[in-house]
Amino acid sequence: MNKQKPALQTLNLTIGYRNPRQSDVVIADDLNLTLQRGTLVGLLGPNGAGKSTLLRTLAGMQKSLSGDVILSGMQANQISAQDLAKKLSVVLTDRPNIGLMNGYALVALGRYPYTSWTGKLSDYDEAMVRWAVDAVNAGDIADKPVLELSDGQRQKLMIARALAQETDVIMLDEPTAFLDLPRRVEVMQLLKALAHVTNRAILLSTHDLDLALRSCDTLWLMANGQVRTGAPEDLVLSDAFEATFQSDGLIFNKQTGTFSIALPQQIPIAVKGDGIAYTWTCRALERAGYVIDPTSAVAEVDTQQANVWYLTVDSQTTTSLSIEHLLKTLQDMDLKVKHYD
Repeated sequence: MNKQKPALQTLNLTIGYRNPRQSDVVIADDLNLTLQRGTLVGLLGPNGAGKSTLLRTLAGMQKSLSGDVILSGMQANQISAQDLAKKLSVVLTDRPNIGLMNGYALVALGRYPYTSWTGKLSDYDEAMVRWAVDAVNAGDIADKPVLELSDGQRQKLMIARALAQETDVIMLDEPTAFLDLPRRVEVMQLLKALAHVTNRAILLSTHDLDLALRSCDTLWLMANGQVRTGAPEDLVLSDAFEATFQSDGLIFNKQTGTFSIALPQQIPIAVKGDGIAYTWTCRALERAGYVIDPTSAVAEVDTQQANVWYLTVDSQTTTSLSIEHLLKTLQDMDLKVKHYD
């Protein structure tokens, strides 16, 4: 597939914190990771797994305990700060303190590794800034004060700044953290397109598991001091994804790629049918605390007729014309269903 040298890789990397008075605090060790050009990679893991520590270490913002980070074929700790800024750019979650700066000026900050102390932009610098603005479809907000922009618009400009920096690797820490669902989808699709079109390696940490499964070319699953890597689908099928986020009361559904809360004394229900009505009926039942299980069902829902739901309990069938009414009917049958517990 991609025969180029990796944009970034780690060799027996150990990350954590130095403690001069006691033993070092090791977050993860013996990490041998590869970040290929032209790919969008999602770094996932439960809270406290060490995702931010790993990102900071890869970006040179925090020293490793041992091992090496290789960036464009060079040891990262041997690269000067200015040269490092030409190879790797970082977009953090924190909102930037930009005063009265407009969007174009914010993106132009990405050219700082290439300018003199005066900060004067060359014709090439200006061209790169304009290209970066156009690449994220931010031309309509480039002249506006950043303080007047929405979170989604500011995030676009921060990604454009990283593009203008002209690096092989872009790292983003929770790039969709403050965005609503449409903007989260937009940013993830934008990053995926940029990785593929510009042949950059883009690594992002996120808690948005569903979007990561749908958008990323590769996932890094971090938990218990280890990082498992692979295509999202392979990690799901191998149970690695489920194991990474395993916790009491949380269930991962391989069929739908979603998590649900395991409620006590769930009632097993069989659902017949296929298509959209079947999918959303199953989701509604799971949301209401039931479990889809045809082998030990105490009730059966038939979704095969359009806009009609047939519920059968104890050989008695009732009809509902909406999922809302179906759930209400099941709720009203609570005493009868509990007989099967």
